[in-house]
Amino acid sequence: MELYLDTADVAAVARLARLFPLAGVTTNPSIIASGKKPLNVVLAQLQDALGGKGRLFAQVMATQAEKMVDDALALREIIPDLVVKVPVTPEGLAAIKLLKLQGVPTLGTAVYGAAQGLLSALAGAEYVAPYVNRIDAQGGNGIKTIAELQQLLTLHAPGAKVLAASFKTPRQALDCLLAGCGAITLPLDVAEQFINTPAVTAAVEKFEQDWQKAFGTLSLQ
Repeated sequence: MELYLDTADVAAVARLARLFPLAGVTTNPSIIASGKKPLNVVLAQLQDALGGKGRLFAQVMATQAEKMVDDALALREIIPDLVVKVPVTPEGLAAIKLLKLQGVPTLGTAVYGAAQGLLSALAGAEYVAPYVNRIDAQGGNGIKTIAELQQLLTLHAPGAKVLAASFKTPRQALDCLLAGCGAITLPLDVAEQFINTPAVTAAVEKFEQDWQKAFGTLSLQ
């Protein structure tokens, strides 16, 4: 299982990389734009925040296949082992096929259906990113889509992984893992919810209070 953060917040990545077993960081044009830093600067800083380990993901901006390939190669000039995100449009599928021929790893993104995701994997995408919460918001069933896509990949494209994205709650992420997907990417607020639980904080405070009352110290010595 691979755990990613979906962000361009360098300080947050450095802080959470100390806590989480991160496989890397995913970004998209909206995430990069929100930080108002040049892409090459942000990607280098994110790589440093990960301690030089882990995979980075960045997305093409072009909409025509050959120009998507140009974007992908430009991104790999910045970070040589970067995984290129390509929206699974008709032109995106063509671009994924072309990039596969050049040995460039891709992630099929903006996936809203299991069949769409399967096509990107068959075209050569290493990862497929369904948008769980956005599927729900459009009246679909994000977790069911994940389960169907995972089954399809297992049967027909075992070399590809579901990298589930677009979460609003930890429960959605856990349900994706229970459905068998091999990777998830969490926005910062959802990642924080996994480790900041009021009940846990209250329990630790009670332990400290009881120990202090009994021994007059918070030390074991």
